[in-house]
Amino acid sequence: AVQLVESGGGSVEAGGSLTLSCAASEYSTRRWCMAWFRQVPGKEREGVAALDWFGTPHYAGYVNSRFTISTEDAKNTLVLEMNNLTPEDTAMYFCAADCHDVGAGPFVESNYAIWGQGTQVTVSS
Repeated sequence: AVQLVESGGGSVEAGGSLTLSCAASEYSTRRWCMAWFRQVPGKEREGVAALDWFGTPHYAGYVNSRFTISTEDAKNTLVLEMNNLTPEDTAMYFCAADCHDVGAGPFVESNYAIWGQGTQVTVSS
């Protein structure tokens, strides 16, 4: 089965940048959805950014043009570039892939079949 491995998390000061990567263990020639979610302890997981089945990017409202989602290596790696980070962006960031329903919203957790283990992002003020 395909596995996802996130990397690139770390600690930065407010206003700084980080780039997260999510590597799929197997190359896939077929289209599939991919997304980033994040979760703070005690809160529900929320969507951050996604690429739908057509490759169209979607962003949560709070991203406010600070983040960019993209793929590298013919969709084997999902990348999230994050700029102008704030302490409110502190969370565990998860990569998800392979949505069941291509017509569902981009941030429907139950629609994704494969999840990574997460990478921690900490932003200090």
